[in-house]
Amino acid sequence: MEPVYFPIIGLARTVFALQGLKFTVTGDENIPANGGAVIAINHTGYMDFTYAGLPARTPKRYVRFMAKKEVFDNAVSGPVMRALKHIPVDRAAGADSYHEAVNRLRAGELVGVYPEATISRSFELKEFKSGAARMAIEADVPIVPMVIWGAQRVWTKGYPKRLGRTNTPISIEVGAPIPPSEPASALTEQLHASMSAMLLNVQKDYVHEQGAYWVPARLGGSAPTLEEANALDVAEAEEKAARRAQSSE
Repeated sequence: MEPVYFPIIGLARTVFALQGLKFTVTGDENIPANGGAVIAINHTGYMDFTYAGLPARTPKRYVRFMAKKEVFDNAVSGPVMRALKHIPVDRAAGADSYHEAVNRLRAGELVGVYPEATISRSFELKEFKSGAARMAIEADVPIVPMVIWGAQRVWTKGYPKRLGRTNTPISIEVGAPIPPSEPASALTEQLHASMSAMLLNVQKDYVHEQGAYWVPARLGGSAPTLEEANALDVAEAEEKAARRAQSSE
């Protein structure tokens, strides 16, 4: 029993019910019943990590998510994240969080990772970082791919949050575990290919609103294309770097 995690999940389920969120979960039998595993998740919104833990409850397990350090620094969310034993990530110096994640995996924990690192504004899969693969190889544990679709409708980058009763359908698919194998670059490509196929699968039965901001351009929505989204990310990163340089002068 987790004295904090267990009641937090109960609270989250109550909130989801009040919001009218309608979950369709498939493949939850692919979550290992014991032992360590990297849970690799696509990233479309700020709330998707709260949904990503649901399939792990089938074998009654908990996921320790890697999240940016700023969330832990917050006076409200910080104590909760630490109590849930999630892993803070300092993007300027990520070695400590990487080693902590590997240690957790070796200890038999499930560690949740976003291979894209940041939210995808296009809602398509971005290029993956190799961290998930390197962790799996070093800890000698499988990678379990997971895709979530619909989370971007609740709260995503650049749009107002919709945390009231929206009756939003959210699809979650868990794929077959991928054994760790070197090199990390090839394992990362295999993971990307698996999650791409899974994303197409959950999208085919999902009702998409033509022209909606949360629908990819490929499916008739007004979201930017992957190339356009990447350009926006680069511009934003350059702007943040300029602000940091200016404040340090």
